[in-house]
Amino acid sequence: MVYNWINIIQDYLLPPTCILCGNSGLDSRDICHSCHTQLPRNKRCCYRCAEIMEPPTTAPIIACSASSAQTPSSDASLPAIVCGRCLSRQPAFDQTYAPFIHQGAIRHLISSLKFGANYKNARLLGMLLADHLKQAADRPDLILPVPLHKARYRQRGFNQAIEIARTVSRELQIPLDLNSCKRNRDTPHQTRLPAKKRRKNLKNAFSIIKPIHARHIAILDDVMTTGSTAHELAYALKKAGASRVDVWVCSRA
Repeated sequence: MVYNWINIIQDYLLPPTCILCGNSGLDSRDICHSCHTQLPRNKRCCYRCAEIMEPPTTAPIIACSASSAQTPSSDASLPAIVCGRCLSRQPAFDQTYAPFIHQGAIRHLISSLKFGANYKNARLLGMLLADHLKQAADRPDLILPVPLHKARYRQRGFNQAIEIARTVSRELQIPLDLNSCKRNRDTPHQTRLPAKKRRKNLKNAFSIIKPIHARHIAILDDVMTTGSTAHELAYALKKAGASRVDVWVCSRA
């Protein structure tokens, strides 16, 4: 109740304004109804890695044999599906939730946060991700943002995954773990590297430096491209005792 009053007072004094077009925001969010409806949604994807699946007319879709699996799609009537890459090389994480495709407005919001330090974007991205997770995801014991190497952190001044995770943690009332994992080395930018090279760069990139007693953990990041980062971090977490590791990202490339 107190939290609702805080929101009401804040909206009165500082009305939300759409970051993308400048119109009035929707539901205490800095995005208007029109821009919100035009966000590129990842409606049909691999339940394990959230890879964007082509329509059945152009690419075969393989049904997932795990009866308990849930599809990250917003449409609960769609069956859980798994991509060929996950069938041939199963990742260490169990399921990925990526509500948006990394293009258009979502790509702009993430890029201007990551490289322009527009912190207000982190709040919006966190709220949009939390909205999806409230409807689609099982609640983990804690959220673990993907850590940056200290050299990259000094260069950038912040970790965009942590900034987004703060809002998700608050919205879902799930603890945030910022101290149990470290990045062992400053891996080069992965954007233009093929999947095999990414996996090689990230091999043993993470270490668990404090005991984690949680059994179900959600790794949180801004965007997933091949899943190599999430795989290596999930592998380290399971080696440390986690029984289930999900991946929460704002978008899938």
